[in-house]
Amino acid sequence: MKSIGEVAARFGLPAHVLRHWEAEGLLSPARAGDRRRYTDADVDRVAAILVAKEAGFGLADIRTMLAAPARDRAAVTARHRDRLRLRIARAQAALAMLEGDCPHDDLMTCPKFRNVLAGRLRESAP
Repeated sequence: MKSIGEVAARFGLPAHVLRHWEAEGLLSPARAGDRRRYTDADVDRVAAILVAKEAGFGLADIRTMLAAPARDRAAVTARHRDRLRLRIARAQAALAMLEGDCPHDDLMTCPKFRNVLAGRLRESAP
């Protein structure tokens, strides 16, 4: 069993992050009096939370993935995968726009930038 300080130090986190995750229902360490005691399974869960956060998941989705049946986890990951693909496409479009040598002094007159704007306007159309 490890203390909150030991677990926090292992992952380079402030202890209040672990307490927050506990309040959010992501962790439930045992108690010894008023002290939190983390098992190896709890430490694994902290690592899983960090991996999910690095992948861009929010705490609510992480909670669902850690606690829900497999079919619910699959739905969460599918939604996230779709959002991630959209973000990647937008980032690639932005990079392509920036990599070109645009002779336009005004960004708003650049054809590449205008195409990016047109795409965003289409996506947001009612």
